[in-house]
Amino acid sequence: MLVTSALCANSRQMRAQRIGSRLLSIMFLTILGQMTLGYFAIPGFATSASAEQLRYRVQHSVFGNIGTYANLVQTLGDVTTVKTTAHFLVRTLGIGLHREDAERTERWQGGRLMSFIGVTRKNGETIEIKGEAKGNDFVIASPLGIFNAPATVQPANPWSIKCLSSTTMMRVDNGKIENVRVSGGSPTAVTIDGTSVPAREYDIDGTTRYKVWFDQRNIPVMFTVDDDSGKITFTLVR
Repeated sequence: MLVTSALCANSRQMRAQRIGSRLLSIMFLTILGQMTLGYFAIPGFATSASAEQLRYRVQHSVFGNIGTYANLVQTLGDVTTVKTTAHFLVRTLGIGLHREDAERTERWQGGRLMSFIGVTRKNGETIEIKGEAKGNDFVIASPLGIFNAPATVQPANPWSIKCLSSTTMMRVDNGKIENVRVSGGSPTAVTIDGTSVPAREYDIDGTTRYKVWFDQRNIPVMFTVDDDSGKITFTLVR
């Protein structure tokens, strides 16, 4: 009986070890697939992932270089997450006039904005914005109030050419909604680090006026914002 019990216990231990080994293998392969950001298939599992970092220099028409802006675009299946960071500092004669730092996260699924979280700090004041898809609306909560936008709303963050597909835009710094008109698309060229890059130019007109240039791969290589204080230009860092 003791021998039989020992054999059974040993068999259970070996079986547990085999199961544990399989789980570790699956975990390792899944992590490896995520690290390489490619496509890796395991029976019963499928993962298609990609990531792209878009970093911009930010220039003001009056104050010169004022900071940096970046979009990290991560896609897994039909879900895309866009993480934005912005750091602006406006100086004149060595005196700081305006400081702004922001962290924002957009989550998209099937081409629809599902959620938005943004924290913007301007000269010591913190503004928090939250948005969530609900039915046929996108509900935005900010210090200015609650806003109901259509499901097609686009944040004022041109990380994709899809930003041209809507006539409703959400201000990412305060959550306000504005109606916009998109026009253009004519071939042109922009200069990036001394190199002429073929692009298409679009105008986005609303309460604020924007221009955005997409290259042949539909990457936003440059965009401008007409601010009350002047024009702000965002240029992709190659």
